[in-house]
Amino acid sequence: MKRKMVGVLVALMLLGSVSSTLAVNESRGGLMGFIAGCCFGIRSGAAYNDGKEIHWREWIMLVPLANIVFAVWNGVDGANGMTTQDYVKKYGAIYY
Repeated sequence: MKRKMVGVLVALMLLGSVSSTLAVNESRGGLMGFIAGCCFGIRSGAAYNDGKEIHWREWIMLVPLANIVFAVWNGVDGANGMTTQDYVKKYGAIYY
């Protein structure tokens, strides 16, 4: 039952993300703003409402067991001194 619930929530998030990118006059907030803030934290929620997209490394954090690997990867990047500007150069300004 839990797997079905998680699958439905992930599908809703992806559908909301895809439908919001297809809109010409997209307005941020609403369901995707709630999901971004609730699942990814206040910084991601605010960045989403400012027009940034949610990065794939943040989406992976919702997947059990895989999130441990990416949490360690994020921690290693933080320990190595990665800044937001480094992520902009690496992944693009649409995310950071």
